[in-house]
Amino acid sequence: MGGIDEEMNEGKTVEKDKMVSITKKRQPFHYWKVGDTELKLKLKAGMIEKVERKYGNTNILTLVTSGDIPSLSVMLTIIQAAALPWTHGLSYEDVQALYDRWADSEGGSQMDLYQNVLMPTLAVSGFFTQKQAESIMTKIEEAQEME
Repeated sequence: MGGIDEEMNEGKTVEKDKMVSITKKRQPFHYWKVGDTELKLKLKAGMIEKVERKYGNTNILTLVTSGDIPSLSVMLTIIQAAALPWTHGLSYEDVQALYDRWADSEGGSQMDLYQNVLMPTLAVSGFFTQKQAESIMTKIEEAQEME
């Protein structure tokens, strides 16, 4: 079981009404639109843990920033994990088919997937500080304008 809640709250009562509300600063989702299909993408803690366990407890940032772009299977697995809470029953094969359709009909590439789908998804999922996320998104927009 993940987390340390039991150890942290041993003998303590947590009062939910004393929780502090947090102002949202991030975009709520990143969207990947392929034809008439649009996926809402955002990684939640439980899905992050599942992906990390799948890859031998390797941090997702390590998977996606270790020198070169990650393999297609890693990227598609992360995308599936990011979409699954919002798209019930989405299988890995569904994501593969969506990628194939995107590559064939819209000219998408693995580099485009990394740059325009995966990195923005990580940005809205809290993998970067707000300033880092803004910088990443600005660089992505600039790269898209150069195409």
